[in-house]
Amino acid sequence: MVKRDREELENAGSNKRLRCDPRDRLSALSDELLLVLLSYLPVHDLTRCEQLSSRLRTLASDSQIWKSAYYDRFVRPRAARLPGIRAANALNKSLLYSSKLSKWLEDGPLVKRGGATNWKRQYKLRHNWSKGSCKRTETEIAKRPPIPPLLVRLHDGIVITADSSSGLRAWSTRGGESCIASMAWDKCTHSSAAPSALAIDSSSTATGDLRISVGFIDGSFGLYVLDRRKQSLNCQYLHAPSTNGSISAIAFAFPYLLTMTAAQLLSLYRFPVIDDESSDQGNLDPPRLLSSLKSHTAWPPLSLAIRCSSTGVSTSIAYAMPVYTAGWSVGLQELRLTTEGTILESRLATPFSQGFRPLAAPENGTGPWSQGVSPQSADTASVRFTSPSAKPTSLSYTHPYLLTAYSDNTMTLYMVTSNARELFIGPGKPLCGHTSSVLGAYVGDRGKAVSVSAGGNDLRVWELEAGLSSSSSRRRAVWTEASVMVRPENRTLDEQREFFSGPTAQHNMTSTFTAAAAQEDVMTSKGWLSFDEEQVVLLGERSQGSQALIVYNFA
Repeated sequence: MVKRDREELENAGSNKRLRCDPRDRLSALSDELLLVLLSYLPVHDLTRCEQLSSRLRTLASDSQIWKSAYYDRFVRPRAARLPGIRAANALNKSLLYSSKLSKWLEDGPLVKRGGATNWKRQYKLRHNWSKGSCKRTETEIAKRPPIPPLLVRLHDGIVITADSSSGLRAWSTRGGESCIASMAWDKCTHSSAAPSALAIDSSSTATGDLRISVGFIDGSFGLYVLDRRKQSLNCQYLHAPSTNGSISAIAFAFPYLLTMTAAQLLSLYRFPVIDDESSDQGNLDPPRLLSSLKSHTAWPPLSLAIRCSSTGVSTSIAYAMPVYTAGWSVGLQELRLTTEGTILESRLATPFSQGFRPLAAPENGTGPWSQGVSPQSADTASVRFTSPSAKPTSLSYTHPYLLTAYSDNTMTLYMVTSNARELFIGPGKPLCGHTSSVLGAYVGDRGKAVSVSAGGNDLRVWELEAGLSSSSSRRRAVWTEASVMVRPENRTLDEQREFFSGPTAQHNMTSTFTAAAAQEDVMTSKGWLSFDEEQVVLLGERSQGSQALIVYNFA
């Protein structure tokens, strides 16, 4: 047998590998069969199929395929942590993919929209959140820091700012940051008082307009509405100044308004209920004061909240509180009302046992709060005492999560139980990950929180449900796996596809920020930050003194 040389063998092997069937068997299949085949592919293979042909690109972008992928990655793991369906015999039945709203938890509104929901876009958005991948932009809003400090709030892509010099302004963070509406204070206030508190009503009105409440240093407050169609701000109500000091915190969920003054007076108001269309166009009648509570030991930072449901309304204030022999802890005061505004009860909860008494508590009182209008009941929840010794730098409460931040680079997470029978704060659980003092933290919906360090260069997204899971890996999840560091990147379209589709996602997540030089010149001011479904917004201040809105867009 004649031996062939090495080069001939290599050429023969190369020709064998290149040999292929000239017939296109895939294109002969119907769209229905191709959709079935594509539904079995993992996401990174699905995105690669989009690059093969225009037909496959259209089929691989099918909404039902991405809806199923969204459920498997983001809804099913969360549902598996619910107490009622953790058993092995229930997993196969309770966690199967379905379009029933009961199986989609807080993602139910996406299902309700039907064909209006772009499931591929929603999947990519949640994927970017989980990897900390976003685009970072800045918009200058003040040449120098105003006194009192600038107030900022975010809702549904609209940023509302309030300060003594520029008045009330609305900024759009979508399609390029720009000021879409503004209003000077001299047209809508009783005096030249500066704003001291700001809140946005997160519930939508019939016309989609945005309701805003502003508190002032003279104790007055006003209600305003942003007309998105006309891009204008209008004043609807002005309350007279008060002798109880400036408004230090405010919460708004129409028709309820909750205020906290510098004299530690908590007041709950209710506006007359009229149809949404009329309330958006004209002035509002004066509100009725439902209750007033005088605080004895509530210290800042504070967090006010209003929760409305079909069965009633709950208003609450979370606050820092000094305790004997243990430094600082937190407290939660809650008022429960009927849908008509009748107060059912007032109750108190703290995460320390009854053997400890708050500092400066009145000897003849039943708790750190006393009723100022009509006597109400107050219950104290007794739980195992776990309290950090340092005073919190930030506090945020969105039921059921109460999150505090500290200057020692840590945070503490409390789970709050609030129902008709009890108000209960569970023991605190430490959250670590920051490398410098945590200046601000904010809890949003779906068990997600965002925190920022004092320098502004360490921004983290936290999955709070992972931190409170009851599995054997709970301790590891709290310390190392519950947060993702936000790393803005500038990538080309091909790099974005590679980041989204393949095994290099973890590598790209750790790449450096290309605009680090610009970031070094910005530091957070007062630790304010907030976020919605698509972006995180924080208030930054450059070394020269100018202030800017820093937007991290995950879409």
